[in-house]
Amino acid sequence: MNKKIAIIIAGLVIIIGAVFGISKMTSSSKDNTTIKAGTFTVGLEGTYAPFSYHDDKGQLTGFEVEIARALAKKMDMKVNFVQSKWDSLIAGLNAKRYDAVINNIGITDRRKENYRMSTAYLYPKAALIRRTGDTSLNSLSDINGKTMAQSVTSNYGKKAKEEGANIKAVAGIIEAMNLITTNRADGSLNDMGAFENWKQSNPDADVEAVDISKQMGSTPDGVLMNKDSKKLQEKVNKALKELREDGTLTKLSKKYFNKDLTKE
Repeated sequence: MNKKIAIIIAGLVIIIGAVFGISKMTSSSKDNTTIKAGTFTVGLEGTYAPFSYHDDKGQLTGFEVEIARALAKKMDMKVNFVQSKWDSLIAGLNAKRYDAVINNIGITDRRKENYRMSTAYLYPKAALIRRTGDTSLNSLSDINGKTMAQSVTSNYGKKAKEEGANIKAVAGIIEAMNLITTNRADGSLNDMGAFENWKQSNPDADVEAVDISKQMGSTPDGVLMNKDSKKLQEKVNKALKELREDGTLTKLSKKYFNKDLTKE
Protein backbone atom coordinates (compact mmCIF):
# COMPACT_ATOMS: atom_id res chain seq x y z
CA MET A 1 0.00 0.00 0.00
CA ASN A 2 2.75 2.43 0.97
CA LYS A 3 4.63 1.50 -2.19
CA LYS A 4 1.57 2.34 -4.34
CA ILE A 5 1.13 5.68 -2.60
CA ALA A 6 4.79 6.48 -3.14
CA ILE A 7 4.47 5.69 -6.86
CA ILE A 8 1.35 7.87 -7.15
CA ILE A 9 3.04 10.77 -5.35
CA ALA A 10 6.13 10.43 -7.53
CA GLY A 11 3.92 10.51 -10.61
CA LEU A 12 2.13 13.63 -9.41
CA VAL A 13 5.46 15.35 -8.72
CA ILE A 14 6.59 14.59 -12.28
CA ILE A 15 3.30 15.89 -13.76
CA ILE A 16 3.30 19.04 -11.64
CA GLY A 17 6.94 19.66 -12.48
CA ALA A 18 6.25 19.25 -16.18
CA VAL A 19 3.26 21.61 -16.07
CA PHE A 20 5.27 24.17 -14.09
CA GLY A 21 8.13 23.89 -16.56
CA ILE A 22 5.84 24.46 -19.54
CA SER A 23 4.20 27.37 -17.80
CA LYS A 24 7.55 28.89 -16.94
CA MET A 25 8.82 28.41 -20.47
CA THR A 26 5.67 29.96 -21.96
CA SER A 27 5.86 32.88 -19.57
CA SER A 28 9.52 33.57 -20.27
CA SER A 29 9.00 33.33 -24.02
CA LYS A 30 6.27 35.95 -24.01
CA ASP A 31 7.11 39.38 -25.31
CA ASN A 32 6.59 41.50 -22.21
CA THR A 33 7.53 44.76 -23.90
CA THR A 34 3.92 45.88 -24.26
CA ILE A 35 0.99 46.20 -21.87
CA LYS A 36 -1.01 43.69 -23.89
CA ALA A 37 1.06 41.06 -25.66
CA GLY A 38 0.98 41.47 -29.42
CA THR A 39 -0.67 44.91 -29.29
CA PHE A 40 0.98 48.30 -29.67
CA THR A 41 -1.21 50.63 -27.60
CA VAL A 42 -0.72 54.28 -28.51
CA GLY A 43 -1.87 57.41 -26.70
CA LEU A 44 -2.74 60.52 -28.72
CA GLU A 45 -5.13 63.47 -28.77
CA GLY A 46 -7.13 62.72 -31.91
CA THR A 47 -8.17 66.36 -32.24
CA TYR A 48 -5.24 68.00 -34.06
CA ALA A 49 -5.33 67.79 -37.86
CA PRO A 50 -3.39 66.64 -39.75
CA PHE A 51 -1.54 64.71 -37.04
CA SER A 52 -4.43 62.82 -35.46
CA TYR A 53 -8.08 63.68 -36.03
CA HIS A 54 -11.46 62.28 -37.09
CA ASP A 55 -12.48 62.44 -40.73
CA ASP A 56 -15.96 63.17 -42.11
CA LYS A 57 -16.98 59.59 -41.34
CA GLY A 58 -15.78 59.82 -37.77
CA GLN A 59 -12.78 57.56 -38.37
CA LEU A 60 -9.51 58.29 -36.59
CA THR A 61 -6.85 59.26 -39.11
CA GLY A 62 -3.87 61.55 -39.63
CA PHE A 63 -0.10 61.51 -40.11
CA GLU A 64 0.75 60.17 -36.66
CA VAL A 65 -2.13 57.68 -36.75
CA GLU A 66 -0.71 56.23 -39.96
CA ILE A 67 2.80 56.28 -38.48
CA ALA A 68 1.56 54.23 -35.53
CA ARG A 69 -0.19 51.74 -37.82
CA ALA A 70 2.92 51.40 -39.98
CA LEU A 71 5.09 50.84 -36.91
CA ALA A 72 2.75 48.17 -35.56
CA LYS A 73 2.77 46.38 -38.93
CA LYS A 74 6.57 46.39 -39.06
CA MET A 75 6.68 45.02 -35.51
CA ASP A 76 4.11 42.36 -36.43
CA MET A 77 1.65 43.68 -33.87
CA LYS A 78 -1.90 44.97 -33.73
CA VAL A 79 -2.43 48.65 -32.93
CA ASN A 80 -4.83 50.15 -30.42
CA PHE A 81 -5.42 53.88 -29.93
CA VAL A 82 -6.31 55.59 -26.66
CA GLN A 83 -7.39 59.22 -26.99
CA SER A 84 -6.64 61.68 -24.23
CA LYS A 85 -6.31 65.42 -23.76
CA TRP A 86 -2.79 66.82 -24.07
CA ASP A 87 -2.51 67.65 -20.37
CA SER A 88 -3.15 64.03 -19.37
CA LEU A 89 -1.24 62.19 -22.10
CA ILE A 90 2.01 61.82 -20.14
CA ALA A 91 0.13 60.89 -16.98
CA GLY A 92 -1.57 58.13 -18.94
CA LEU A 93 1.79 56.79 -20.06
CA ASN A 94 3.06 56.82 -16.47
CA ALA A 95 -0.06 54.92 -15.40
CA LYS A 96 0.60 52.27 -18.10
CA ARG A 97 -2.62 53.03 -19.98
CA TYR A 98 -0.66 52.69 -23.20
CA ASP A 99 2.78 51.67 -24.41
CA ALA A 100 3.73 54.89 -26.15
CA VAL A 101 2.64 58.43 -26.95
CA ILE A 102 2.79 59.56 -30.59
CA ASN A 103 1.58 63.13 -30.44
CA ASN A 104 4.08 65.81 -31.51
CA ILE A 105 6.40 64.91 -28.64
CA GLY A 106 9.69 66.77 -29.02
CA ILE A 107 12.90 64.84 -28.35
CA THR A 108 14.54 66.77 -25.51
CA ASP A 109 17.32 65.93 -23.05
CA ARG A 110 14.93 66.40 -20.15
CA ARG A 111 12.45 63.89 -21.57
CA LYS A 112 15.25 61.40 -22.26
CA GLU A 113 16.25 61.58 -18.59
CA ASN A 114 12.83 60.31 -17.47
CA TYR A 115 11.54 58.36 -20.49
CA ARG A 116 12.71 56.50 -23.56
CA MET A 117 12.36 58.18 -26.92
CA SER A 118 12.65 56.82 -30.41
CA THR A 119 14.72 58.29 -33.20
CA ALA A 120 13.04 61.21 -34.96
CA TYR A 121 10.22 60.64 -37.43
CA LEU A 122 9.40 64.33 -38.04
CA TYR A 123 11.33 67.61 -38.08
CA PRO A 124 8.63 70.28 -37.54
CA LYS A 125 9.03 73.82 -38.80
CA ALA A 126 7.58 76.82 -36.99
CA ALA A 127 5.44 79.16 -39.06
CA LEU A 128 4.28 82.74 -38.62
CA ILE A 129 0.94 82.77 -40.43
CA ARG A 130 -0.32 86.10 -41.74
CA ARG A 131 -2.60 87.58 -44.37
CA THR A 132 -0.90 87.67 -47.75
CA GLY A 133 1.33 90.70 -48.10
CA ASP A 134 1.11 91.81 -44.48
CA THR A 135 4.65 93.16 -44.13
CA SER A 136 4.06 94.13 -40.51
CA LEU A 137 4.50 90.44 -39.59
CA ASN A 138 7.88 89.23 -40.81
CA SER A 139 9.56 87.82 -37.73
CA LEU A 140 8.88 86.60 -34.22
CA SER A 141 9.55 90.00 -32.66
CA ASP A 142 6.83 91.57 -34.82
CA ILE A 143 4.01 89.84 -32.94
CA ASN A 144 4.43 92.09 -29.90
CA GLY A 145 1.09 93.89 -29.51
CA LYS A 146 -0.52 91.93 -32.34
CA THR A 147 -3.66 89.80 -31.92
CA MET A 148 -2.64 86.18 -32.40
CA ALA A 149 -5.00 83.22 -32.67
CA GLN A 150 -3.45 80.52 -30.50
CA SER A 151 -4.15 77.32 -28.61
CA VAL A 152 -3.24 78.54 -25.12
CA THR A 153 -1.87 75.17 -23.94
CA SER A 154 0.45 74.68 -26.94
CA ASN A 155 4.13 75.66 -27.08
CA TYR A 156 3.24 78.13 -29.85
CA GLY A 157 0.59 79.76 -27.68
CA LYS A 158 2.99 80.08 -24.77
CA LYS A 159 5.66 81.56 -27.02
CA ALA A 160 3.24 84.09 -28.50
CA LYS A 161 2.29 85.21 -25.00
CA GLU A 162 5.97 85.50 -23.99
CA GLU A 163 6.58 87.72 -27.02
CA GLY A 164 3.85 90.15 -25.91
CA ALA A 165 1.03 89.19 -28.27
CA ASN A 166 -2.64 89.61 -27.42
CA ILE A 167 -4.01 86.07 -27.43
CA LYS A 168 -7.33 84.96 -28.88
CA ALA A 169 -7.82 81.40 -27.69
CA VAL A 170 -8.70 78.76 -30.29
CA ALA A 171 -9.00 74.98 -30.25
CA GLY A 172 -6.81 74.40 -33.31
CA ILE A 173 -5.54 75.66 -36.63
CA ILE A 174 -8.95 75.62 -38.36
CA GLU A 175 -10.34 78.08 -35.83
CA ALA A 176 -7.14 80.14 -36.00
CA MET A 177 -7.38 80.42 -39.78
CA ASN A 178 -11.03 81.46 -39.56
CA LEU A 179 -10.06 84.37 -37.30
CA ILE A 180 -7.19 85.46 -39.57
CA THR A 181 -9.16 85.29 -42.83
CA THR A 182 -12.03 87.28 -41.30
CA ASN A 183 -9.69 89.96 -39.89
CA ARG A 184 -10.45 89.08 -36.28
CA ALA A 185 -6.81 88.16 -35.65
CA ASP A 186 -3.56 89.38 -37.17
CA GLY A 187 -1.89 86.01 -37.38
CA SER A 188 -0.86 82.82 -35.62
CA LEU A 189 2.28 80.99 -34.58
CA ASN A 190 1.75 77.43 -35.69
CA ASP A 191 3.18 74.32 -37.25
CA MET A 192 4.20 74.67 -40.90
CA GLY A 193 2.96 71.17 -41.68
CA ALA A 194 -0.45 71.88 -40.18
CA PHE A 195 -0.65 75.11 -42.20
CA GLU A 196 0.34 73.36 -45.46
CA ASN A 197 -2.34 70.74 -44.85
CA TRP A 198 -4.97 73.44 -44.28
CA LYS A 199 -3.77 75.34 -47.35
CA GLN A 200 -4.25 72.24 -49.52
CA SER A 201 -7.94 72.31 -48.64
CA ASN A 202 -8.16 76.10 -48.95
CA PRO A 203 -5.87 77.00 -51.89
CA ASP A 204 -7.60 80.33 -52.60
CA ALA A 205 -7.36 81.64 -49.03
CA ASP A 206 -5.50 84.95 -48.88
CA VAL A 207 -2.97 83.82 -46.27
CA GLU A 208 0.68 82.80 -46.24
CA ALA A 209 3.30 81.50 -43.82
CA VAL A 210 6.78 82.70 -42.97
CA ASP A 211 9.27 80.05 -41.86
CA ILE A 212 10.59 81.15 -38.44
CA SER A 213 12.15 77.83 -37.42
CA LYS A 214 15.58 79.39 -36.89
CA GLN A 215 14.11 82.01 -34.56
CA MET A 216 12.03 79.56 -32.52
CA GLY A 217 14.35 76.58 -32.78
CA SER A 218 13.25 73.23 -34.12
CA THR A 219 12.88 70.13 -31.99
CA PRO A 220 12.35 66.82 -33.82
CA ASP A 221 9.41 64.61 -32.84
CA GLY A 222 9.74 61.04 -31.61
CA VAL A 223 7.80 58.23 -29.97
CA LEU A 224 7.68 58.57 -26.17
CA MET A 225 7.87 55.41 -24.05
CA ASN A 226 8.37 54.51 -20.39
CA LYS A 227 11.87 54.22 -18.97
CA ASP A 228 11.54 50.44 -18.56
CA SER A 229 10.56 49.93 -22.22
CA LYS A 230 14.05 49.23 -23.57
CA LYS A 231 12.98 46.31 -25.78
CA LEU A 232 10.06 48.27 -27.20
CA GLN A 233 12.34 51.23 -27.91
CA GLU A 234 14.67 48.92 -29.87
CA LYS A 235 11.76 47.51 -31.86
CA VAL A 236 10.31 50.94 -32.62
CA ASN A 237 13.69 52.28 -33.73
CA LYS A 238 14.22 49.27 -35.99
CA ALA A 239 10.76 49.73 -37.49
CA LEU A 240 11.31 53.48 -38.01
CA LYS A 241 14.61 52.77 -39.77
CA GLU A 242 12.80 50.41 -42.15
CA LEU A 243 9.98 52.92 -42.76
CA ARG A 244 12.56 55.59 -43.52
CA GLU A 245 14.47 53.34 -45.92
CA ASP A 246 11.42 52.04 -47.79
CA GLY A 247 10.07 55.57 -48.31
CA THR A 248 6.98 55.24 -46.12
CA LEU A 249 7.85 58.23 -43.91
CA THR A 250 8.43 60.50 -46.90
CA LYS A 251 5.23 59.30 -48.58
CA LEU A 252 3.10 59.99 -45.50
CA SER A 253 4.68 63.40 -44.96
CA LYS A 254 3.96 64.47 -48.53
CA LYS A 255 0.41 63.13 -48.21
CA TYR A 256 -0.40 65.21 -45.14
CA PHE A 257 1.98 68.18 -45.38
CA ASN A 258 2.61 68.47 -49.12
CA LYS A 259 6.36 68.31 -48.39
CA ASP A 260 8.89 65.98 -46.80
CA LEU A 261 9.39 66.98 -43.15
CA THR A 262 10.93 63.65 -42.13
CA LYS A 263 14.50 64.72 -42.84
CA GLU A 264 16.59 67.20 -40.87
